[in-house]
Amino acid sequence: MRKRDYGRLMLTALVINLFMSLCISQAQAQAQATDKPNIIIIMADDLGWNDVGYHGSEIRTPHIDRLAKDGRELTRFYVNSVCSPTRASLMTGQSSIRLGITSPMPKITPKGLPLDLNTLPDYLRRLDYATALVGKWHLGVQKPYHPNQRGFDSFYGNLSGAVGYWDHVHGGHYDWQRNGKTFREDGYVTHLQAAEAVRVVRQRDKTRPLFLFFSLGAPHLPNEAPQNAINAYAHIADEKRRIHAAMVSELDTAIGRLLATLDAEGMSENTLIWFMSDNGGLTDYRGMPEVFYRILDTAKWIWGDDIPIRFIEFMRTNTEDGGADNSPLLGAKGSVQEGGIRVPGIIRWPDKLPRGPFETRLSVLDILPTLLDAAGGPSLSVEPHDGRSFLPALSGDKAMQPSPFVTEAFNGNQAIFYEQWKLLLRHDGTKSLYDIEADPLETTNLAAVQPAIVARLEKRLAAMPKGENLAVPLWKVARDPDEFGGAERKPPLAELYD
Repeated sequence: MRKRDYGRLMLTALVINLFMSLCISQAQAQAQATDKPNIIIIMADDLGWNDVGYHGSEIRTPHIDRLAKDGRELTRFYVNSVCSPTRASLMTGQSSIRLGITSPMPKITPKGLPLDLNTLPDYLRRLDYATALVGKWHLGVQKPYHPNQRGFDSFYGNLSGAVGYWDHVHGGHYDWQRNGKTFREDGYVTHLQAAEAVRVVRQRDKTRPLFLFFSLGAPHLPNEAPQNAINAYAHIADEKRRIHAAMVSELDTAIGRLLATLDAEGMSENTLIWFMSDNGGLTDYRGMPEVFYRILDTAKWIWGDDIPIRFIEFMRTNTEDGGADNSPLLGAKGSVQEGGIRVPGIIRWPDKLPRGPFETRLSVLDILPTLLDAAGGPSLSVEPHDGRSFLPALSGDKAMQPSPFVTEAFNGNQAIFYEQWKLLLRHDGTKSLYDIEADPLETTNLAAVQPAIVARLEKRLAAMPKGENLAVPLWKVARDPDEFGGAERKPPLAELYD
């Protein structure tokens, strides 16, 4: 054999060997990735208890209903009464009271989610997860608190509490960005979020498991939806409810697009999906601080419905424009009654979890430890967590008692859940005790006949660690309110803190 031929043969063998090694390495990496489930949290914003089809709503939600049918419906799932506290508890596994985040965080808040805490994506990155946030953040707008600084490899959406669905404006600022940079594009927010979630799944690194926080804006105010979606609910007489229904339908369609993509990518069987709302639905129920209503009632007496002061008009919108339905539960967003904090919840993991209702009380505090357990890294948790993993119970392996759950509304009302009891402490000093398992509609106040239970729960509530209160004084918010949508008259929010 000539030297040239021998050299070519050796080179060919080397190339083939290198190619085979790369293929084997890639196959091994992909096999390793499949050892851990992909994890997707789908969070609706201000979705009411009776806003989903599987609860009997007139709103059509076939894709959410599919999740409930194929997964475990969480019949007693609790969150905090407004957005930022729930998101903070989700990210950390800690009580909103411990975190000092008990109210929505306006854009002028100088701080955000405490920087000394690990977040859920922080933990999952240590387990080699790729992490992505699509949608709403609402846990701090300044750079140190940005999602890309808090564990997310990629972020697409809005930092603030809500934007106009067509104009993407919040409080006069354009608030639509990708990884900290203003990203200008046209389109309806829910459609854009769905397209991005699909892109994240399709373009993922297939050698790593994926964590996606799909944090949808709908059906939060403002009441805006495509006209064809509104027309589909022409039979609903109330305009607010009609538009709200259309927004929920668009939300459901977005979820359907994501589910179809998971099916097409062969990911559904090994993807754990947790569906939830961040709080109860917004109605015209008076769950805001009483001072809001005193100011609003005075303004309406003076100006009627044409209130010229932006902050007061913002309050009016948030107290009167809700179209959600929390029936048969009492209360709504902003309240620690059941309608404000008990929300639709579903967990689906075909490979590991059986179908059917799960009737043990769970809360947002239990999500982080449960997901870390599912990902194989429960020992990573270093901070104190106020929930615990319910994976054994969800799997049907053993019965578990619910974790205590403490929450506080920004009107000062508090609630504590322990065993079958719920104690509601109002800011005016009145107390209500319910056997919430037997009386979910909160019809019978047992405080007078169960004083020992009241005292025991009050003691537990008083012992709850309390963090630095991050609430912004009302007078500061009044100077620069968080309006949803409208004219762009200020620098984009992403550029404000560059």
